[in-house]
Amino acid sequence: MERKSTREALKDALPELAGLDEGVVVIDADVASSTYVKTFAEEFPDRYYNVGIAEQNMVEVASGMALGGMKPYAVAFSSFLAGRAYDQIRCCVAMPDLNVKLIATHAGITVGEDGGTHQMLEDLALMRTLPNMTVMVPADYWSARDLIVSSFKYDKPLYIRLGRMDVPLFYSPKEEFKPGGGKIVREGRDVTVVACGIMLFEALKAAEILARQGIEAEVIDCYSVKPLPEDLIQSSVRRTGCCVVAEEHNQVGGLCGAVAESLGMSYPVPLRFVAIRDRFGESGTPAELQEYYSLTHREIVGAVAQVWATRRR
Repeated sequence: MERKSTREALKDALPELAGLDEGVVVIDADVASSTYVKTFAEEFPDRYYNVGIAEQNMVEVASGMALGGMKPYAVAFSSFLAGRAYDQIRCCVAMPDLNVKLIATHAGITVGEDGGTHQMLEDLALMRTLPNMTVMVPADYWSARDLIVSSFKYDKPLYIRLGRMDVPLFYSPKEEFKPGGGKIVREGRDVTVVACGIMLFEALKAAEILARQGIEAEVIDCYSVKPLPEDLIQSSVRRTGCCVVAEEHNQVGGLCGAVAESLGMSYPVPLRFVAIRDRFGESGTPAELQEYYSLTHREIVGAVAQVWATRRR
């Protein structure tokens, strides 16, 4: 199966957006080559702004452009966009509810050898807590591309989390994605596995192993972390009676927290998390780090065994 990183969607999606509206502009924190924004800069140099390694200023510039009626897309590494510029995102984008799209690349541990300073494991929690902010985590190139292009129709603050590592092209180019959405990518009756980003592929591997053991897992791609597709998840869990959540993020405040909050208030069931357990990142290859932080299909299989044994009947 062909593979591409989700960040590569920027190479094709941003120029497409520029053709839809002259108000679309891209603001870059001097990472155009790494984020594939370079293509947009070459095709639309008069609508591309490189503010340098100054993410806080980048967000303020984007908010000013939005106030002026433009449609800015601010692109930077997730560690420095969601982390360094959090105050500006909170006060200058979310609080005034401006039409600013925040595209965060190189998220999670699969940044690899760049190490803990560049491995953002807390961004979903930070963005989820902001009123007015929508948070998306596409799993593959096609879902990332559609979310970026369709974001043009969405005039509110939006945070899209993209990765560096190549992943399978899972969806077709015609699939559509939207805020508040999710997709059942494998049907099952025994356990619900909710995943986002690269962990979707680990969940599907786990489902194959579980099927050989007589356990049919229903796998949900929860690409919309906020708003959460609560009806979809709750409907599945009411059928299966138990749930496992998997994400490349700290288990506090991200997808794990969102699902736990939703189920805890509506339909409590045995629940386990496969996520980073209150730690910072370290240097290593993506494969090494997934093993080191227990973010593989094996941990999902183990978590399923725990919840399935005590599932709600």
